[in-house]
Amino acid sequence: MGDAVAQVEEVQGLYGPFQFPELLLQRIWAEQGFDRSQLRTESGEAVKLIRPGQWNRQGGPDFKQAEVMVGRKRLNGDIELHLHEKDWQAHQHNRDPAFDDVILHVVLFPSARKTTAGSDGRRIPVLTLLPHLWHDLEEYAADAAVSAIAQRPADRLAQAWLELDEAATRARIVSEAHRRWEGKVYYARQRITKLGWTSACHHTALEILGYRFNRAPMLMIATSWPLAAWQSGDLDMDAVWASQMERWQLAGVRPANHPRKRLAAYARWVQQGRDWPARLEDIAQTWPELPGGLTPQSEVAAIRRELDLKGHWLHVMSTLGVQGAVAQPRADNLWGDGLLPLLAAANPAAQPAFFVWWFGSWPGDQAANLARAARMAGIADGRRNPLAWGHVQGLIGQQLADENPAGRGT
Repeated sequence: MGDAVAQVEEVQGLYGPFQFPELLLQRIWAEQGFDRSQLRTESGEAVKLIRPGQWNRQGGPDFKQAEVMVGRKRLNGDIELHLHEKDWQAHQHNRDPAFDDVILHVVLFPSARKTTAGSDGRRIPVLTLLPHLWHDLEEYAADAAVSAIAQRPADRLAQAWLELDEAATRARIVSEAHRRWEGKVYYARQRITKLGWTSACHHTALEILGYRFNRAPMLMIATSWPLAAWQSGDLDMDAVWASQMERWQLAGVRPANHPRKRLAAYARWVQQGRDWPARLEDIAQTWPELPGGLTPQSEVAAIRRELDLKGHWLHVMSTLGVQGAVAQPRADNLWGDGLLPLLAAANPAAQPAFFVWWFGSWPGDQAANLARAARMAGIADGRRNPLAWGHVQGLIGQQLADENPAGRGT
């Protein structure tokens, strides 16, 4: 594994190049963060993952004790991951007996070779993962970076901002928040293009209800049980839950955030607002706008008053069926990470108006150190500018931009 960990691919993103490390590909495999329903080898054989294997942090293959079906063959052994098929030979795995038990070679990017040659002359099937990923590569990379940022001390997060005066702080927080917004709208548009409006809404809702640890199994459920199945009212929730039994991550999950409770919440939501994606689409046609839009001088408290943000938030959530099914602060995350980017993606002309709502909304379920950093840096003062979604997102955007000035990741 040693030299493979350092393998990195530079990929062109929304704002320029960004780095996608092989370690992130391993993490995606470990978390099963992709659509498993239509997997096929480069030779065209169907692949069914029975056990994806145990992540091996030592030398040798990346995942041990895996079990897969390739065509009609049940295979037990190891799985090795690379960004490219050619990396197998570049890392000299073809000469290493430690890789003799590899049953599947998983690569990120498409390969010209349909199989990989093992050291013993075996032909190892190749599975290309890129077509099956839930998200754009840049979104995976940004999510991983945001997770790392959320672990940093508040004073470190606030450091760059303490060098700015108030006017520069206001200008930069709006600028960085807008970059984050553009990225989220871009990803939402990609999802709509791929899935269609209704399925994009359905997938987004379940993913956000999965919280950080259970996004992947929630997305699998969204694929296996489309919105129409939930609208029927007779969905077998025990079967839905059991379908991901080996993939649920329960360690560290608070009882209120247990994925079974989140599934039940979505079932209530759909029954209260059965055609909620269509209702959301209709609401967009009469969405209030803030005269003049958002400027660095705009104050969050004034924005919320002028837009009656809380009143409109309650109206939308009640109309969609969310109210009473999903509690805050998760409902605020649904609003900021899901509903508003989807609306802006589907209504490009209204994107500036939706940005104002996104920026001024409540911060949702965020890491506590991000909130402390925003206050420490003077971004949020609790009066004219109470902590808002845009403050937290702008702070994250600044960290990402300063770490990767060429790509300014989203």
